[in-house]
Amino acid sequence: MYQRHFQLNDIVDRKSVFLLGPRQTGKSTLLRTILPHAVFVDLLESETFRELSTFPESLRQRVGERRDVVVIDEVQKLPGLLDEVQLMIDRNKDLRFVLTGSSARKLKQGKANLLGGRALFLKLHPLVSPELSFERLLDRMNRGGLPAIIDSPFPDQDMNAYVGTYLKEEIQAEGATRSIENFSRVLNFASHLNGKQVNYTKVGNDAQVPPRTVKDYFGIFSDTMIAHLLPCFQGTSKRKPVSTEKFYFFDIGVARNLSRAGMVQERSEAFGNALEHLIFLELLAYRDYNLLDFELFYWRSRSQLEVDFLINDEIAIEVKGTSRVSQADLKGLKALSEELPLKRAIVVCSETEERKVGGIEIVPIDRFLRYFWEGLLI
Repeated sequence: MYQRHFQLNDIVDRKSVFLLGPRQTGKSTLLRTILPHAVFVDLLESETFRELSTFPESLRQRVGERRDVVVIDEVQKLPGLLDEVQLMIDRNKDLRFVLTGSSARKLKQGKANLLGGRALFLKLHPLVSPELSFERLLDRMNRGGLPAIIDSPFPDQDMNAYVGTYLKEEIQAEGATRSIENFSRVLNFASHLNGKQVNYTKVGNDAQVPPRTVKDYFGIFSDTMIAHLLPCFQGTSKRKPVSTEKFYFFDIGVARNLSRAGMVQERSEAFGNALEHLIFLELLAYRDYNLLDFELFYWRSRSQLEVDFLINDEIAIEVKGTSRVSQADLKGLKALSEELPLKRAIVVCSETEERKVGGIEIVPIDRFLRYFWEGLLI
Protein backbone atom coordinates (compact mmCIF):
# COMPACT_ATOMS: atom_id res chain seq x y z
CA MET A 1 0.00 0.00 0.00
CA TYR A 2 1.46 3.33 -1.07
CA GLN A 3 0.99 6.55 0.87
CA ARG A 4 -0.78 8.77 -1.66
CA HIS A 5 0.16 12.43 -1.87
CA PHE A 6 -3.45 13.45 -2.48
CA GLN A 7 -5.06 14.81 0.71
CA LEU A 8 -8.50 13.63 -0.33
CA ASN A 9 -9.90 13.11 3.15
CA ASP A 10 -9.48 16.82 3.94
CA ILE A 11 -11.62 17.67 0.91
CA VAL A 12 -14.29 15.04 1.63
CA ASP A 13 -14.65 16.44 5.15
CA ARG A 14 -16.12 19.55 3.52
CA LYS A 15 -17.76 18.54 0.23
CA SER A 16 -18.91 15.68 -1.99
CA VAL A 17 -16.62 14.77 -4.88
CA PHE A 18 -16.44 12.95 -8.17
CA LEU A 19 -13.13 11.04 -8.08
CA LEU A 20 -12.18 10.08 -11.62
CA GLY A 21 -9.19 8.13 -12.83
CA PRO A 22 -8.22 5.23 -15.10
CA ARG A 23 -8.66 1.67 -13.92
CA GLN A 24 -6.16 0.38 -11.34
CA THR A 25 -4.85 3.79 -10.35
CA GLY A 26 -5.94 2.87 -6.81
CA LYS A 27 -9.20 4.76 -6.28
CA SER A 28 -10.97 2.04 -4.30
CA THR A 29 -7.87 1.15 -2.27
CA LEU A 30 -7.33 4.78 -1.34
CA LEU A 31 -10.94 5.29 -0.30
CA ARG A 32 -11.15 2.13 1.79
CA THR A 33 -7.97 3.22 3.55
CA ILE A 34 -8.90 6.82 4.35
CA LEU A 35 -12.67 6.24 4.77
CA PRO A 36 -12.91 2.88 6.56
CA HIS A 37 -16.33 3.64 8.07
CA ALA A 38 -18.01 4.88 4.90
CA VAL A 39 -20.87 3.05 3.19
CA PHE A 40 -19.47 1.46 0.00
CA VAL A 41 -21.75 0.83 -2.97
CA ASP A 42 -19.88 -1.04 -5.73
CA LEU A 43 -21.66 -1.00 -9.09
CA LEU A 44 -19.30 -3.69 -10.39
CA GLU A 45 -21.20 -6.11 -8.12
CA SER A 46 -23.92 -7.66 -10.29
CA GLU A 47 -26.51 -7.88 -7.51
CA THR A 48 -25.96 -4.27 -6.44
CA PHE A 49 -26.14 -3.07 -10.03
CA ARG A 50 -29.39 -4.95 -10.72
CA GLU A 51 -31.04 -3.66 -7.57
CA LEU A 52 -30.10 0.01 -8.06
CA SER A 53 -30.77 0.03 -11.79
CA THR A 54 -34.29 -1.31 -11.14
CA PHE A 55 -35.00 0.62 -7.94
CA PRO A 56 -32.69 3.68 -7.67
CA GLU A 57 -34.60 4.82 -4.59
CA SER A 58 -33.24 1.80 -2.69
CA LEU A 59 -30.01 3.78 -2.35
CA ARG A 60 -31.79 5.82 0.32
CA GLN A 61 -32.59 2.64 2.23
CA ARG A 62 -28.96 1.51 2.06
CA VAL A 63 -27.71 4.81 3.43
CA GLY A 64 -30.47 5.32 6.01
CA GLU A 65 -29.92 8.22 8.40
CA ARG A 66 -26.15 8.29 8.15
CA ARG A 67 -24.48 11.67 8.38
CA ASP A 68 -21.00 10.94 7.09
CA VAL A 69 -19.72 9.52 3.78
CA VAL A 70 -21.10 7.24 1.06
CA VAL A 71 -18.81 5.91 -1.68
CA ILE A 72 -20.34 4.81 -5.00
CA ASP A 73 -17.80 2.97 -7.16
CA GLU A 74 -17.98 3.19 -10.98
CA VAL A 75 -20.88 5.64 -10.99
CA GLN A 76 -20.70 6.06 -14.78
CA LYS A 77 -22.27 2.60 -15.08
CA LEU A 78 -25.52 3.94 -13.63
CA PRO A 79 -25.64 7.71 -14.23
CA GLY A 80 -29.36 7.86 -13.42
CA LEU A 81 -28.44 7.14 -9.80
CA LEU A 82 -27.10 10.69 -9.54
CA ASP A 83 -30.64 12.07 -9.29
CA GLU A 84 -31.00 10.13 -6.04
CA VAL A 85 -27.61 11.39 -4.88
CA GLN A 86 -28.66 15.01 -5.43
CA LEU A 87 -31.91 14.44 -3.55
CA MET A 88 -30.04 12.95 -0.60
CA ILE A 89 -27.45 15.75 -0.49
CA ASP A 90 -30.20 18.37 -0.53
CA ARG A 91 -32.10 16.68 2.27
CA ASN A 92 -29.08 15.94 4.48
CA LYS A 93 -26.46 18.70 4.53
CA ASP A 94 -24.07 16.55 6.62
CA LEU A 95 -23.97 13.72 4.08
CA ARG A 96 -21.09 13.61 1.57
CA PHE A 97 -20.68 11.36 -1.44
CA VAL A 98 -17.52 10.16 -3.16
CA LEU A 99 -18.49 9.11 -6.68
CA THR A 100 -15.74 7.23 -8.48
CA GLY A 101 -15.45 6.55 -12.18
CA SER A 102 -12.95 5.27 -14.73
CA SER A 103 -14.67 7.01 -17.64
CA ALA A 104 -16.04 10.51 -18.01
CA ARG A 105 -17.71 9.74 -21.35
CA LYS A 106 -21.33 9.45 -20.20
CA LEU A 107 -20.88 12.36 -17.82
CA LYS A 108 -19.44 14.61 -20.55
CA GLN A 109 -22.12 13.68 -23.05
CA GLY A 110 -24.77 15.20 -20.82
CA LYS A 111 -26.40 11.91 -19.86
CA ALA A 112 -25.74 12.40 -16.17
CA ASN A 113 -26.79 14.81 -13.46
CA LEU A 114 -23.52 16.55 -12.50
CA LEU A 115 -25.08 17.70 -9.22
CA GLY A 116 -25.07 21.40 -10.05
CA GLY A 117 -21.93 22.36 -8.13
CA ARG A 118 -22.72 20.12 -5.16
CA ALA A 119 -19.58 18.04 -5.85
CA LEU A 120 -16.02 18.82 -6.91
CA PHE A 121 -14.41 16.98 -9.84
CA LEU A 122 -11.08 15.45 -8.81
CA LYS A 123 -8.65 13.09 -10.55
CA LEU A 124 -6.44 10.30 -9.27
CA HIS A 125 -3.29 9.63 -11.29
CA PRO A 126 -0.84 6.72 -11.38
CA LEU A 127 1.87 6.85 -8.73
CA VAL A 128 4.11 9.92 -8.78
CA SER A 129 7.59 10.66 -7.41
CA PRO A 130 6.82 11.45 -3.74
CA GLU A 131 4.66 8.30 -3.54
CA LEU A 132 7.21 5.91 -5.06
CA SER A 133 10.43 7.61 -3.91
CA PHE A 134 12.35 9.99 -6.11
CA GLU A 135 14.95 7.38 -7.05
CA ARG A 136 12.73 4.88 -8.93
CA LEU A 137 12.78 6.72 -12.25
CA LEU A 138 13.80 3.77 -14.42
CA ASP A 139 11.15 1.59 -12.77
CA ARG A 140 8.48 4.09 -13.79
CA MET A 141 9.89 4.51 -17.28
CA ASN A 142 9.70 0.77 -17.87
CA ARG A 143 6.75 -0.34 -15.75
CA GLY A 144 4.72 2.85 -15.39
CA GLY A 145 2.98 3.98 -12.25
CA LEU A 146 0.02 1.64 -11.81
CA PRO A 147 0.40 0.17 -8.30
CA ALA A 148 -0.50 -3.41 -9.24
CA ILE A 149 1.97 -3.45 -12.14
CA ILE A 150 5.02 -1.62 -10.85
CA ASP A 151 5.44 -4.19 -8.05
CA SER A 152 4.35 -7.22 -10.07
CA PRO A 153 6.77 -10.13 -10.67
CA PHE A 154 5.23 -10.35 -14.18
CA PRO A 155 4.76 -6.70 -15.21
CA ASP A 156 4.65 -7.28 -18.99
CA GLN A 157 2.02 -10.01 -18.74
CA ASP A 158 -0.05 -7.95 -16.30
CA MET A 159 0.19 -4.91 -18.57
CA ASN A 160 -1.01 -6.98 -21.55
CA ALA A 161 -4.02 -8.04 -19.48
CA TYR A 162 -4.63 -4.44 -18.39
CA VAL A 163 -4.74 -3.15 -21.96
CA GLY A 164 -7.06 -5.99 -22.97
CA THR A 165 -9.36 -5.21 -20.05
CA TYR A 166 -9.46 -1.55 -21.08
CA LEU A 167 -10.59 -2.45 -24.60
CA LYS A 168 -13.16 -4.97 -23.43
CA GLU A 169 -14.66 -3.29 -20.39
CA GLU A 170 -14.31 0.41 -21.14
CA ILE A 171 -14.79 0.56 -24.89
CA GLN A 172 -17.10 -2.35 -25.68
CA ALA A 173 -19.18 -2.05 -22.50
CA GLU A 174 -19.96 1.62 -23.18
CA GLY A 175 -20.67 1.05 -26.86
CA ALA A 176 -18.22 3.85 -27.58
CA THR A 177 -17.34 2.49 -31.00
CA ARG A 178 -18.99 0.15 -33.46
CA SER A 179 -15.70 -1.40 -34.59
CA ILE A 180 -13.33 -2.51 -31.84
CA GLU A 181 -10.95 -3.74 -34.56
CA ASN A 182 -10.60 -0.26 -36.11
CA PHE A 183 -10.30 1.26 -32.67
CA SER A 184 -7.53 -1.20 -31.72
CA ARG A 185 -5.57 -0.37 -34.86
CA VAL A 186 -5.79 3.36 -34.17
CA LEU A 187 -4.76 2.75 -30.55
CA ASN A 188 -1.68 0.86 -31.72
CA PHE A 189 -0.69 3.61 -34.15
CA ALA A 190 -1.31 6.20 -31.43
CA SER A 191 1.26 4.44 -29.24
CA HIS A 192 3.97 5.59 -31.66
CA LEU A 193 2.76 9.19 -31.35
CA ASN A 194 3.36 9.39 -27.61
CA GLY A 195 4.94 12.79 -26.89
CA LYS A 196 4.50 13.91 -30.49
CA GLN A 197 2.17 16.13 -32.48
CA VAL A 198 -1.03 14.50 -33.68
CA ASN A 199 -1.78 14.30 -37.40
CA TYR A 200 -5.24 12.71 -37.67
CA THR A 201 -5.01 12.34 -41.45
CA LYS A 202 -1.71 10.44 -41.28
CA VAL A 203 -2.96 8.15 -38.51
CA GLY A 204 -6.12 7.52 -40.54
CA ASN A 205 -4.13 6.66 -43.64
CA ASP A 206 -1.86 4.31 -41.71
CA ALA A 207 -4.74 2.63 -39.87
CA GLN A 208 -7.09 2.72 -42.90
CA VAL A 209 -9.70 4.62 -40.90
CA PRO A 210 -11.28 7.98 -41.91
CA PRO A 211 -9.58 11.00 -40.24
CA ARG A 212 -12.87 12.13 -38.70
CA THR A 213 -13.24 8.73 -37.04
CA VAL A 214 -9.64 8.90 -35.85
CA LYS A 215 -10.37 12.25 -34.18
CA ASP A 216 -13.43 10.72 -32.51
CA TYR A 217 -11.28 7.85 -31.24
CA PHE A 218 -8.78 10.29 -29.75
CA GLY A 219 -11.75 11.86 -27.97
CA ILE A 220 -12.55 8.43 -26.53
CA PHE A 221 -8.93 8.13 -25.33
CA SER A 222 -9.45 11.40 -23.46
CA ASP A 223 -12.93 10.55 -22.12
CA THR A 224 -11.77 7.19 -20.74
CA MET A 225 -8.73 8.99 -19.30
CA ILE A 226 -6.02 6.88 -20.88
CA ALA A 227 -4.53 9.84 -22.75
CA HIS A 228 -4.05 13.61 -22.64
CA LEU A 229 -3.83 16.19 -25.40
CA LEU A 230 -1.42 19.07 -24.72
CA PRO A 231 -2.17 22.30 -26.66
CA CYS A 232 0.48 24.48 -28.25
CA PHE A 233 0.82 27.96 -26.71
CA GLN A 234 -0.44 30.56 -29.19
CA GLY A 235 0.66 33.78 -27.49
CA THR A 236 3.86 34.56 -29.42
CA SER A 237 3.97 37.07 -32.25
CA LYS A 238 7.50 37.26 -33.72
CA ARG A 239 7.68 33.49 -34.09
CA LYS A 240 4.36 32.05 -35.25
CA PRO A 241 3.42 28.91 -33.32
CA VAL A 242 2.01 25.71 -34.76
CA SER A 243 -1.55 24.83 -33.79
CA THR A 244 -1.27 21.05 -33.45
CA GLU A 245 -1.74 19.31 -30.11
CA LYS A 246 0.70 16.81 -28.62
CA PHE A 247 -0.46 13.43 -27.36
CA TYR A 248 0.58 11.60 -24.19
CA PHE A 249 -0.71 8.38 -22.64
CA PHE A 250 -1.72 8.59 -18.99
CA ASP A 251 1.01 6.11 -18.01
CA ILE A 252 4.51 5.50 -19.34
CA GLY A 253 4.21 1.74 -18.96
CA VAL A 254 1.01 1.63 -21.01
CA ALA A 255 2.70 3.62 -23.79
CA ARG A 256 5.74 1.33 -23.81
CA ASN A 257 3.58 -1.80 -23.85
CA LEU A 258 1.41 -0.65 -26.74
CA SER A 259 4.38 0.46 -28.85
CA ARG A 260 6.24 -2.81 -28.16
CA ALA A 261 9.30 -0.76 -27.23
CA GLY A 262 12.29 -2.33 -25.51
CA MET A 263 13.53 -1.54 -22.03
CA VAL A 264 14.47 2.09 -21.38
CA GLN A 265 18.18 2.50 -20.61
CA GLU A 266 19.86 5.60 -19.17
CA ARG A 267 21.39 8.05 -21.66
CA SER A 268 19.45 6.55 -24.58
CA GLU A 269 17.04 8.40 -26.86
CA ALA A 270 14.22 6.39 -25.29
CA PHE A 271 15.34 7.66 -21.86
CA GLY A 272 14.96 11.28 -22.97
CA ASN A 273 11.50 10.63 -24.40
CA ALA A 274 10.38 8.74 -21.29
CA LEU A 275 11.74 11.49 -19.05
CA GLU A 276 9.72 14.10 -20.93
CA HIS A 277 6.62 11.93 -20.52
CA LEU A 278 7.31 11.48 -16.81
CA ILE A 279 7.71 15.22 -16.20
CA PHE A 280 4.43 15.87 -18.04
CA LEU A 281 2.56 13.39 -15.82
CA GLU A 282 4.10 14.93 -12.69
CA LEU A 283 2.93 18.40 -13.77
CA LEU A 284 -0.63 17.15 -14.27
CA ALA A 285 -0.74 15.30 -10.95
CA TYR A 286 0.71 18.23 -9.01
CA ARG A 287 -1.91 20.56 -10.47
CA ASP A 288 -4.79 18.21 -9.73
CA TYR A 289 -3.68 17.16 -6.25
CA ASN A 290 -3.16 20.75 -5.13
CA LEU A 291 -6.42 21.97 -6.74
CA LEU A 292 -4.53 24.50 -8.87
CA ASP A 293 -5.88 25.95 -12.10
CA PHE A 294 -2.73 26.78 -14.05
CA GLU A 295 -2.76 26.10 -17.77
CA LEU A 296 -0.21 23.76 -19.31
CA PHE A 297 1.11 24.05 -22.87
CA TYR A 298 4.05 23.19 -25.05
CA TRP A 299 5.45 25.72 -27.52
CA ARG A 300 6.74 25.16 -31.03
CA SER A 301 7.38 27.74 -33.71
CA ARG A 302 6.87 27.06 -37.39
CA SER A 303 10.65 27.28 -37.71
CA GLN A 304 10.88 24.23 -35.37
CA LEU A 305 12.06 25.96 -32.20
CA GLU A 306 10.42 24.14 -29.30
CA VAL A 307 9.97 24.15 -25.51
CA ASP A 308 8.53 21.03 -23.91
CA PHE A 309 6.27 22.64 -21.30
CA LEU A 310 4.99 26.10 -20.46
CA ILE A 311 3.05 26.78 -17.26
CA ASN A 312 0.66 29.65 -18.02
CA ASP A 313 3.00 32.10 -19.79
CA GLU A 314 5.47 32.26 -16.91
CA ILE A 315 7.51 29.09 -16.36
CA ALA A 316 9.16 27.29 -19.27
CA ILE A 317 10.57 23.78 -18.83
CA GLU A 318 12.77 21.91 -21.30
CA VAL A 319 13.52 18.22 -20.64
CA LYS A 320 16.77 16.61 -21.78
CA GLY A 321 18.05 13.12 -20.99
CA THR A 322 21.64 14.22 -21.59
CA SER A 323 24.32 14.31 -18.90
CA ARG A 324 25.69 17.57 -20.30
CA VAL A 325 23.44 20.35 -21.58
CA SER A 326 24.81 22.18 -24.61
CA GLN A 327 24.07 25.60 -26.05
CA ALA A 328 22.01 23.90 -28.76
CA ASP A 329 19.73 22.49 -26.05
CA LEU A 330 18.89 26.05 -24.94
CA LYS A 331 17.73 27.46 -28.28
CA GLY A 332 14.01 26.98 -27.65
CA LEU A 333 14.11 28.53 -24.18
CA LYS A 334 16.15 31.50 -25.42
CA ALA A 335 13.73 32.12 -28.29
CA LEU A 336 10.68 31.90 -26.02
CA SER A 337 12.36 34.24 -23.50
CA GLU A 338 12.54 36.86 -26.25
CA GLU A 339 8.79 36.56 -26.73
CA LEU A 340 7.58 36.36 -23.11
CA PRO A 341 8.68 37.87 -19.77
CA LEU A 342 9.30 34.43 -18.26
CA LYS A 343 9.67 34.20 -14.50
CA ARG A 344 11.76 31.05 -14.82
CA ALA A 345 13.35 29.03 -17.62
CA ILE A 346 14.46 25.54 -16.54
CA VAL A 347 16.24 22.61 -18.16
CA VAL A 348 15.62 19.28 -16.42
CA CYS A 349 18.46 16.91 -17.24
CA SER A 350 20.86 14.16 -16.09
CA GLU A 351 23.59 16.53 -14.98
CA THR A 352 24.68 16.04 -11.37
CA GLU A 353 24.94 19.67 -10.22
CA GLU A 354 22.73 22.74 -10.56
CA ARG A 355 24.02 25.68 -12.56
CA LYS A 356 22.84 28.69 -14.55
CA VAL A 357 23.50 29.71 -18.12
CA GLY A 358 22.41 33.27 -18.91
CA GLY A 359 19.43 33.10 -16.58
CA ILE A 360 18.43 29.57 -17.61
CA GLU A 361 18.49 27.11 -14.71
CA ILE A 362 20.04 23.68 -15.29
CA VAL A 363 18.56 21.32 -12.70
CA PRO A 364 19.22 17.56 -12.16
CA ILE A 365 16.14 15.36 -12.46
CA ASP A 366 15.86 14.27 -8.83
CA ARG A 367 16.33 17.78 -7.49
CA PHE A 368 13.79 19.21 -9.90
CA LEU A 369 11.19 16.68 -8.74
CA ARG A 370 11.90 17.33 -5.06
CA TYR A 371 11.75 21.13 -5.50
CA PHE A 372 8.61 20.77 -7.57
CA TRP A 373 6.67 18.66 -5.06
CA GLU A 374 7.85 20.88 -2.19
CA GLY A 375 6.15 23.79 -3.94
CA LEU A 376 9.38 25.65 -4.69
CA LEU A 377 8.83 25.97 -8.44
CA ILE A 378 5.16 26.95 -8.73
